[in-house]
Amino acid sequence: MTKAVIVRLDSVGDVLLAGPAIRAVAQAADVTLLCSSVGKAAADLLPGVSDTLVFDAPWVRVPPPAAQRAATARLIWELRGFDEAIILTSRFQNSIASALLLRLAGVKRITGISDDYPGSLLDERVRVPDDVHEVQRNLAVAAAAGYPGDDSLDLVADLPEVPRPREPYVVIHPGADAPSRAIEAELAAEVVGELAAQGFTPVVTGSPGETELTSRVAGSDGIDLGGRTSLGQLAHLLRGARAVVVGNTGPAHLAASVGTPVVSLFPPVVPWQKWAPYGVPVVRLGDQQAPCADTRARECPVPGHPCLAGVGSHDVVEAVQQLAGVAA
Repeated sequence: MTKAVIVRLDSVGDVLLAGPAIRAVAQAADVTLLCSSVGKAAADLLPGVSDTLVFDAPWVRVPPPAAQRAATARLIWELRGFDEAIILTSRFQNSIASALLLRLAGVKRITGISDDYPGSLLDERVRVPDDVHEVQRNLAVAAAAGYPGDDSLDLVADLPEVPRPREPYVVIHPGADAPSRAIEAELAAEVVGELAAQGFTPVVTGSPGETELTSRVAGSDGIDLGGRTSLGQLAHLLRGARAVVVGNTGPAHLAASVGTPVVSLFPPVVPWQKWAPYGVPVVRLGDQQAPCADTRARECPVPGHPCLAGVGSHDVVEAVQQLAGVAA
């Protein structure tokens, strides 16, 4: 069987959106996923991944780590013996740096997107329109390598379990790796109170570094699970929720991967058509014409966070009720 390495070097959500392309390749090849230390938690949840290699790339990660000769040499050594490589990148990244390391490792066939001249580094140079969703972008690269597939998101069947709250429950995930894409704590706390008043059990989730935020948001009306779930346990929790309230961050795509409707408070710093939760019912909130649109800013570049300033807790709760009816 062909030994293939798929490269996706960014974060959790990016790796999840690569799932359909990975599954397509895995139907005919033994797949190793080269991912970042952050993305590995998502890689471990994807069907079709038989092994992982971890590398924090100086040309992808934010903030970027230093370029280190020893780490790069070790990666080239680990990449020896693969028959082919498929490089998955977002619109804002380039496949050439990865392709160079793969070529130095002796990988025989390399496929990736490149608007820049790739020289001898890519055997299959792919062009994809800028406005397609990341799922379709990834599938286009896999198809160019000879591995067509379908676009359904899914996760491994045996997710680690966590006790589920009293139903019906709604997950609120206020934080995000990029502050510009998070939900303001005050708004999230108001949503928790109103959801509780409407008979939902609000469950607030977050990373271990967000426990102060989740405690504040949960207050006395919500269940605070900040820092208390692995990514797999969060997926299990999301699978039973009526909806998730979330910004543009990994758990939005995790929810989509388990079929849970999403209330997306979506700052337009990146395009909706490329990064929307995929394949599930979604209500999008936020001004998509705000001055921050398409800036890729990690910190809000406009005072007052105007893209979400007009969103009230009643708007969020109304969206949850709409989606809960769809999911019921």
